[in-house]
Amino acid sequence: MLFTVASWAQETELRGLVVDAKTQKPLFNVTANLTNTNLSATTNEEGTFVITNPTAGSQVLLINFTGYTQKRFALEVSTTESIDLGTIYLEEDLTSEQQLSLITLTENDLGDDNSGSETTSGLLQASRDAFQQAAAFNWGQARFRVRGLDNEYGNTFINGISMNKIYDGRPQYSNWGGLNDATRNQEFTTGSMPDDYTFGGILGNQAINTRASFMRTGTRISLSGTNTNYNGRAMATYGSGMTANGWAYAASGSYRMAKEGFFDGTDYDAKSFFLAIEKKINSKHSINLSSIYAQNSRGKNSPNTQEVIDLKGYKYNSYWGYQNGKKRNSRDKDVEEPLFILSHYWNISEKSSLNTNVAYQFGKISNTRLDYNGANNPDPTYYKELPSYYMNLHNTDGANPIWAPNYTKADEARANFLENAQIDWNRLYKQNAKDSLGGASVNALYADVMQDKQLTANTLFNTQLSNIIGFNAGLTYRNLYSENYQEMIDLLGGSYLVDKDLFLKAENGDSDLNNPNRKIYEGDRYGYNYIMRANVVDLFTQFKFNFGKFDFYLAQNASYTDYQRDGLYKNGLYADTSFGKGQKVSFENYGFKGGATYKVTGQHILNFNASYYTKAPSIRNSYSNVRISDATIDGLTDEKVFGTDLSYIIRTPKLKGRIGAYFNEIKDAAEVAFFYADGIDVDTDTPSDFVSEVTRNISKQSMGLEFGAEYQATKTIKVTAAANFGQAIYSDNADVYLNVDSRRENGLNPMVNYGTSYIKNYRIAGSPQQAYSLGIEYRDPNYWWIGANANFLTDLYLDISPLLRTNNFFAEPGQSGAAFSDIDTNTARNLLKQEKLDDIFLLNITGGKSWRISGKTFGFFASINNVLGLEYKTGGFEQARNANYRELLMDHASGTRSFGPKYFYGYGRTYFLNLYINF
Repeated sequence: MLFTVASWAQETELRGLVVDAKTQKPLFNVTANLTNTNLSATTNEEGTFVITNPTAGSQVLLINFTGYTQKRFALEVSTTESIDLGTIYLEEDLTSEQQLSLITLTENDLGDDNSGSETTSGLLQASRDAFQQAAAFNWGQARFRVRGLDNEYGNTFINGISMNKIYDGRPQYSNWGGLNDATRNQEFTTGSMPDDYTFGGILGNQAINTRASFMRTGTRISLSGTNTNYNGRAMATYGSGMTANGWAYAASGSYRMAKEGFFDGTDYDAKSFFLAIEKKINSKHSINLSSIYAQNSRGKNSPNTQEVIDLKGYKYNSYWGYQNGKKRNSRDKDVEEPLFILSHYWNISEKSSLNTNVAYQFGKISNTRLDYNGANNPDPTYYKELPSYYMNLHNTDGANPIWAPNYTKADEARANFLENAQIDWNRLYKQNAKDSLGGASVNALYADVMQDKQLTANTLFNTQLSNIIGFNAGLTYRNLYSENYQEMIDLLGGSYLVDKDLFLKAENGDSDLNNPNRKIYEGDRYGYNYIMRANVVDLFTQFKFNFGKFDFYLAQNASYTDYQRDGLYKNGLYADTSFGKGQKVSFENYGFKGGATYKVTGQHILNFNASYYTKAPSIRNSYSNVRISDATIDGLTDEKVFGTDLSYIIRTPKLKGRIGAYFNEIKDAAEVAFFYADGIDVDTDTPSDFVSEVTRNISKQSMGLEFGAEYQATKTIKVTAAANFGQAIYSDNADVYLNVDSRRENGLNPMVNYGTSYIKNYRIAGSPQQAYSLGIEYRDPNYWWIGANANFLTDLYLDISPLLRTNNFFAEPGQSGAAFSDIDTNTARNLLKQEKLDDIFLLNITGGKSWRISGKTFGFFASINNVLGLEYKTGGFEQARNANYRELLMDHASGTRSFGPKYFYGYGRTYFLNLYINF
């Protein structure tokens, strides 16, 4: 490296020329950043960058470009002399293929059926931090959550536009799934550190840039094979770069498919397209239009009880059955929500810029399932079809139930289930064909549909007020118009279906009293039908201060959110709260955060961050039964969120690492769940009913230590290590309410207060709370590499039922709250003990090779995950059907529960092979 020093009269510069080490061609839009300062620059079309008036003293310059290895330079910067770094050669990062090939586990989106099963791997894949890389690529298989936090406490942006859904606060990764090449330009901000796009949450922010001129120039074609959620993928991407006439174009497309994925009966079909066009009007103004179309259809796999797993194995899926010799899944998820983003970039001056974006997204998400209104439950794992039902029978004639198993019936049920373990589609058709029904269907396939139209506009201002002070500000407006309804997909051979709930009294069963006894045909809406409107306004400001060795920042946030439900059906059970516009609910929120960085030297850094903000509850958690009523949950209020972390960072030529501690606390959260419960004391004729469970005043706390490091042992060998030692708990008790339909039918208030749920110190489920990783990588000078990592994850717990931990658990139904007379304290304690899942050990191997032939780069990336083929649970949840002590005790009688927890499993041994060509 040649260093040339020149003198300047008024100002100094730090400059360099960045080129591809293989092709010697200049690289455009490479970021050059003086770390821990507000100063950075990007390379122009000739590959040159210039930082004007760099901060004097010992500095570290970071050269970063997606798909290439980073370079760092330790510099002594003077106020009187400029520095020219000459030509900087960046080598292709073969391991970046891992990011491009990552099958984001969130695409499986098990959160459809259980909100405790998301992972944060999709959010973290852009990070270069060794800890975050381990969390994304190694621990993501086990659904590890960084700092025990849900995705709604982080933010994902595309071109400055938030992709977090207003409905539940989480990003829908399928909206850009399969476009790995087009979305590879990413930045990640850890925790509550400062961010140019947003005030941010306590988890961190992911910013994806699809600006056409920022796309890698040239063409890339790849073919992939795997045995995970899909089997094959084809992808092609082209980027023109900025042409001489000021235009830039980028396009990408992919197709992914599987007749059957890793789990039985999980088909997959996804088509994705991307197009970006940019016009550089002059040196100050550019306009970019990015469009994304990602259609995704996949069959889901069921969570299963231990009884079912023991009988059929962990790959078993109860959602499918054969129809005309082909596997048909009854639970399909279809996502089709095109996105258009128009962006204006204005370089006001060398120190100031303004970015304005307008986005429009529309389309729908649908989830299918079977309707068996008036017929038998077609689920092959329905509890009365399994052996445990007969093994846990009790004689209840006396004061205390007596265990009375029927071994003959249990054996018959076992044999029948093993023989008929899938949905019998033919039987459903035959039932609908009965003459007595007159063409009416009792079985049908329907979809829960969410059809959104969302307009987003924002403007982001960035300026360097001086060499010491930088300032950011942003204003965002989002408007949502969401149609939510049940759609008839397939009448399964019948001619029509009557829109009436036959499990209710005749006068209450109509879905729409304005159209009683309505006949439903395929394509019609029925069951429920409402519009949700929402508005969100968000403003943030941020100041960054740089005083050489000491930097700090301060940020502020203010926001306004409102929701309003507009019911289109007058439900027979909720006639007074289902039809027309409900009351608008609104929230005014604020936030403050700050942090400081102290550079002991250029290689040793201390960093501290703290954030406090209030957060509006999501639509999902604001209404007690939003499909058929506009009633919001009692005492609806904002969440209070606090997060802080402290880190020590080391950056030497051979060793890079971070060790830190974190503490997060969330208060006044609310969650809404739906299930069928037995043993609830509701002052009606039956202690059993379908209920919505509202849990309020939830307090969560997570704390722990994070460690990540990489050591360049030799020029070719690198060792990595990462660890998370954490604890995520409910830090206080909560309150539980049930919305019980049968009470409404009997003229009573459907909302029943069950009082305190004693969940304090129970673990928060959904993620291993301890995780450790050790890896080694060999990178040969001839452009091939191989690596392996071993991972150990533990402290993974089952999601608990708040209802089971209320006083209702001990109350005998129909006895005005009096407790059971035969309660054994130790037995009760064991029944309510939270289940800890087995430890997980995962061994992964990755490797790749590239060749440069006649100006083209050929290569492959391959990985084998879970080499040892471990069968492991990634999570699960307690069933709350047996809601009291006696019911739950009876369910344990035989040792095999009828309503035991349902578990999710991770993949067994899987492979991924990607072949590509760049030219």
